Amino acid sequence: MRFALPLAVFIALGALFAFSLTRDPTLIPSPLLDQPLPSFSLPDLADPEVNVTEAALAGNPALLNIWGSWCAQCGTEHAFLMELARNGVPIVGLNWNDEQDSARAWLERLGDPYVVTAVDVEGRVAIDLGVYGAPETFLVDGGGTIIYKYIGPLTPQVWRDEFMPRLAQLDSGGAGD
Repeated sequence: MRFALPLAVFIALGALFAFSLTRDPTLIPSPLLDQPLPSFSLPDLADPEVNVTEAALAGNPALLNIWGSWCAQCGTEHAFLMELARNGVPIVGLNWNDEQDSARAWLERLGDPYVVTAVDVEGRVAIDLGVYGAPETFLVDGGGTIIYKYIGPLTPQVWRDEFMPRLAQLDSGGAGD
């Protein structure tokens, strides 16, 4: 009988762990969906004397991509971000918890898909956005409202299945999800 309670706790924890392994981590809902992008003012990676604000995402739908040169999956998605940028998709970068020299060297080596890159050394804006890790990408409409959040590296399939339908909805005047 004295082993019944520890055994029950062990079984419950095991079941919880097994269940969590079946969940897709990219489907973590964001409480910021359909909310305005939090205000921020951060130094520009290219010119630290210039501040980047949420206004960099205003006007047209745009992506806000959270990345770091230390992030292996950010390297995985980078070529696709370059392709999106070549096709006219505006992408604002948020360089998160990174050494600025490393980040600049990384973009110099791989190419720079970003219209502008804000530097979030302390991670405060990432906290305001509810960032779990890098990479994460937010779709923001032209009015500054967060329409969608994707956790993980962007791929052509993710773009086609998750972002394009939402962009089509925006183009047709529909509301975001």
